[in-house]
Formats: sequence, C-alpha cells, structure tokens
Amino acid sequence: MERELLLLGLLRAHGMHGYQLLEFVDTQMAFCVDLKKPTAYFLLDKMAAAGWISFEQGQEGNRPPRRVYHITPEGEVVFQRLLRENLASYAPTRFATDIGLAFADVLSKPESAHLLEQRRIAVQEQLTAAQNAPPHPGGVQLIIEHQIHHLMSELQWLNDVIKRMQIQIAGS
Repeated sequence: MERELLLLGLLRAHGMHGYQLLEFVDTQMAFCVDLKKPTAYFLLDKMAAAGWISFEQGQEGNRPPRRVYHITPEGEVVFQRLLRENLASYAPTRFATDIGLAFADVLSKPESAHLLEQRRIAVQEQLTAAQNAPPHPGGVQLIIEHQIHHLMSELQWLNDVIKRMQIQIAGS
C-alpha cells in the first residue's frame, strides 16, 4: 500500500495529471520508489473506482485529453490511515544482491574481491548522488537521509569484506 500512500500524498498538495505525478516520482523520488507508468495508471484507476480520488477530463490545445486527479474526502481518510500504518511498521530489508554472496566461494578469492569492488564503486556512486541531492522540503529529506545512512553502512560493510578477502589472498 506504500504506492497508494505515495500517490494520495502527492495529490493532497494539488490536483495533477498522471504525467505530472510520474514526472515528480521519477525526478524527486526514484531513489526510494520504483513506480512504472502502467502500475501508476492501474493504481490511479483502482483508487478512482474505490472513491479515494476523483478526476476531471481536461484538454490543452491540440494535446490529447488527460485526467487531472484530486484526492477525495474518503481518500484523505485512507491516506491518514495508510500514513499511520506505514510510519509505525517495519519491513525487513532484503537485498537481492546478497544471493550471490551465498555462492561467492565458488569463485576464486581474487575474482570475488574484484567483483565486490565493482559493487563498492556502484554503491559509492549512489551514495555520492544521494549526498549531492538538493535539499527537499519536509519528509522527503528524511527519505534521502535514510538512503544515505543505508548506503554508508553498505559501503562500510563492503570495505570490511573486501579487506578480509585481500588479507586472505595475501596469506595464501
């Protein structure tokens, strides 16, 4: 329900058409949510059918008609409930890239260390991008800070693992 929470929260500020919603998510929140266009429109239709949002059809010039979505009073109630549930809950983080760690010993230590070094570089790039993100108002800044904290932790862990591997390589 976090995607519904996101869309309802964005619509609380002001009505938007689907493209505006997706553009905001892609440019401002891509570091914390993966919301593809078909999924977003599916959710908007589902929330409209549930009465959480309404829309009006609009057209500007020769552009195709588009829906401008607005949160309804019922949607505000749902938003408040989802927000409280989300803030109070914890879901364990699972890292898909950890699966390879289970089998890293199949490769030679130098190759495993080299591959983890490539991962370390990617994590560092993500960390740098998050640290260089412009300040955002309110809670969006908390999301960025949370990402930075996780990335710093991941980077430290990778540094430790790579160092252990390098010590093992040197001792061989």
